[in-house]
Amino acid sequence: MAAVQGYVLGSGIEIALCCDLVIAGEDARFGLPEVGLGIIPAAGGTQTVPRAVGRGRALEMLLTNRWVNSSEALQIGLVNRVVPKDQLLLTAEGMASRIATLDPLVIRAVKQAVSRGLDLPMTQALELEKRLALGIEPNKG
Repeated sequence: MAAVQGYVLGSGIEIALCCDLVIAGEDARFGLPEVGLGIIPAAGGTQTVPRAVGRGRALEMLLTNRWVNSSEALQIGLVNRVVPKDQLLLTAEGMASRIATLDPLVIRAVKQAVSRGLDLPMTQALELEKRLALGIEPNKG
């Protein structure tokens, strides 16, 4: 889980989007300034941002150096939740604590179903989910 505030630029976005959930303070601003500096994002920005917000929005951010505030980041799916800055860590810790009370094998299976299933056709994704629900480790090949 990532808890972010202030300027979340370049590698900051890339690291945050490698987390399962992103909670942002109201003051957060997100951007990918690398192209304006004559470089390509090299920590995953060209891959994580499109997966989070879609191809068109990602290209707009990447190619025009357009920054988004926390409200827009929530609207486009860049973050999961926006909270007042003084509640950021408390909110993130609360969510992490709730998750930690759940069965870790179930959490693992849900994460596998989502992350692996997105790359599969629906019928195969549903089969993956079924196998995970039954506790059968699906083939990774």
